Amino acid sequence: MAEHKYTNALINETSPYLLQHAHNPVDWLPWGDEALAKAEKENKPLLISIGYSACHWCHVMEHESFEDISVAEIMNRDFVCIKVDREERPDVDQVYMDAVQLMSGRGGWPLNCFATPDGRPFFGGTYFPKDQWLSVLDQIKNAYTNNHAQIEEYADKLTTGLKTMDEVPLVEIPESFKKEELDELVTKWKERLDNKEGGAKGAPKFPIPNNYLFLLNFAHLNDDSELMNQVYLTLDKMHRGGINDQLGGGFARYSTDAHWKVPHFEKMLYDNAQMLSLYSEAYRLSKTPEYRRVILETAEFIERELTSPEFAFYSALDADSEGEEGKFYIWSKDDIKGVAGDNFDVVSEFFHIDSKGYWEHDNYILYRNDKANKIAEKAGLNEEELNDKIDDFKRDLMSLRDERIRPGLDDKSLTSWNAMCVKGLCDAYIATGEEKLLDLAKKNCSFLLNKQLKTDGTLWHSYKDGRSTINAYLEDYAFMIDALIRMYEASLDESYIIAARKLTIQVQEEFEQASSGLFYFKSKKDKELVAKKLETTDGVIPASNSVMASNFFKLGLLFGNETWIGISKQMLASISENFLRYPQGYSQWLLLHQSMSRSYYEVAIVGEDCEQKRKELTASFIPNVVICGGKNEGSLPILENRKVESKTLIYVCQNGACQMPTEDVSAALDLLKF
Repeated sequence: MAEHKYTNALINETSPYLLQHAHNPVDWLPWGDEALAKAEKENKPLLISIGYSACHWCHVMEHESFEDISVAEIMNRDFVCIKVDREERPDVDQVYMDAVQLMSGRGGWPLNCFATPDGRPFFGGTYFPKDQWLSVLDQIKNAYTNNHAQIEEYADKLTTGLKTMDEVPLVEIPESFKKEELDELVTKWKERLDNKEGGAKGAPKFPIPNNYLFLLNFAHLNDDSELMNQVYLTLDKMHRGGINDQLGGGFARYSTDAHWKVPHFEKMLYDNAQMLSLYSEAYRLSKTPEYRRVILETAEFIERELTSPEFAFYSALDADSEGEEGKFYIWSKDDIKGVAGDNFDVVSEFFHIDSKGYWEHDNYILYRNDKANKIAEKAGLNEEELNDKIDDFKRDLMSLRDERIRPGLDDKSLTSWNAMCVKGLCDAYIATGEEKLLDLAKKNCSFLLNKQLKTDGTLWHSYKDGRSTINAYLEDYAFMIDALIRMYEASLDESYIIAARKLTIQVQEEFEQASSGLFYFKSKKDKELVAKKLETTDGVIPASNSVMASNFFKLGLLFGNETWIGISKQMLASISENFLRYPQGYSQWLLLHQSMSRSYYEVAIVGEDCEQKRKELTASFIPNVVICGGKNEGSLPILENRKVESKTLIYVCQNGACQMPTEDVSAALDLLKF
């Protein structure tokens, strides 16, 4: 076992990110009462440094500053230093990210924020090179010593700003939500779309799957072929670009350029979970074979590289290996020639081993050519023959890559991200019919219900090495309930929807509602931070409030619970005035608006052949529908008295009122008018 000159308090943590810093000469403490009490006792400011294990610039700052003994001596002398894993403690991250954004207008990771001993922030930023970091440390020390009153005054003002920035006024629920309200904001949104490379204009380019899921639904329901082509363009550019690992599957966090070519190489579970859902819905609508391939390759990546023996899903793969960003994924021309052999001309054209695929230092990123048919024609091959050659090359190059030193693995499992992946796998199963996808979803769901659900009905947030830790946040409940609803739709196993109902009741008991009807991010049983936060904006991950609002709506319909439907409507009404200002930041909310402003159906399938009819029905793309049913009536009110002996009937219902049942799937689809 390696000898370490320094060991700090992080050695007792489970977070891989915190453990990465456990042997820094900095006297790091984890977030908690001990650190705040130490700062109070010693009258030192807090230095709160936040990041995550797959963050490239977090590693850079650690190497430049936090591993440097002379820098550490200053940090230890003048500050109480706290390390935070933003994925383990999103509540802490929210407060200090908002603070830095208020101060500087920008944010990111690593996030470094200075605060008074009781946690009120007064200065912060992101990555600081060593010389600049030393200067910042010196300035903060001097200001805290010599201008303490000014710091206290500014900290008070900033904290007041933090408390008020999430205030949302109570808005009266309208008589109805109008679909025309979405038309105006989508028109505005279109102006920001890149009609050549897909996605939003400019660089960097983030996938943000929920944005394109909403646009896909909107384009379909409004017969907007221009917008639909834009969505397909984005999906095509993403899966053919370097952002998608062309060998092993799986998407990186974002592209640093405007062409989806050069990824920021870390791979996050939450991105890939949502990409499963996006490509699954696109495949159900378009039946594009490439989308099916992307679905299966992404799921295989998750199973191969992010799944534990307990069927928990790990959080992330690092951007770096051997101290270099992207080293695991890039190739020299000689590498490609050595593996491709006689097929080099075809392979090099297919994957742009040319100026278009060139990255740096004589290395290339595999970046798929859009014109595969022309490559095949030029080589005298049909499409199947070309695919066979490419598949053979990929298999052989993958074997070579398997010999490389792998990127670091963040092997903690987060309830929220795991639940997102359950949902994605269910969507993938519904789209492709591949039973192995549902099987993997069931195994992970069992892990969550057995390990992350406490005996009192509440949830844990994090799991690693047999330890469940940290009381769950609203995001854990929201995504878990969402996953359980989808598990029920995919399997018609009533135990999942009953579990979803229990957790929804728990949300009402655990999380305080603001006057707007929205829910705070932290459980009211947990110790408060300097500001109570409402998560309302949909980003790379949808907001916990928007997902929870959708859950209340669907479960309200299934259980005939008008109170829950009313909560959902109030949440949507309270946030809707923000939509036109920045529609891209509210795509999950907009999906809910679309559910309420267009026809929305409950489809009940009851009888022995319910599973087969469910498969036939959901092979089609049908938005604004929630599926229920089973071989017997079960306990949902909507299924009461629906069983008819020797028949499997499909009921198309709205608000619990059902049309005449049919045994014919096509006839049922004809009843779904949007």
